[in-house]
Amino acid sequence: QVQLVESGGGLVQAGGSLRLSCAASGRIFRINAMGWYRQAPGKQRELVAAITSGGSTNYADSVKGRFTISRDNAKNTVYLQMNSLKVEDTAVYYCNADYETVTGLGLRSYDYWGQGTPVTVSS
Repeated sequence: QVQLVESGGGLVQAGGSLRLSCAASGRIFRINAMGWYRQAPGKQRELVAAITSGGSTNYADSVKGRFTISRDNAKNTVYLQMNSLKVEDTAVYYCNADYETVTGLGLRSYDYWGQGTPVTVSS
């Protein structure tokens, strides 16, 4: 059993900042990549930012220069610092973890999602 606990969402004015956190716990041998996705009303879920265990990052063009993803491997936690927020950043933000767990057949990889945390940016 794995859990991803997200926190940090909320209501903020345009131009403001928020910091999202996502802590993974449970039967985890190793977490490879972790990332943040978002889904706005009526739109498909999209990648916001991702980070590998080695620290390589990937960002959506729409957030480059404004958002920063980081992770604490010892705590199995990923963060998303969001600055200069825009109304169009309003969405539910989901944490994702690509992890491995030990099974009777050896290591197996899984992809797991958090429940989502809402971010609302007002004008």
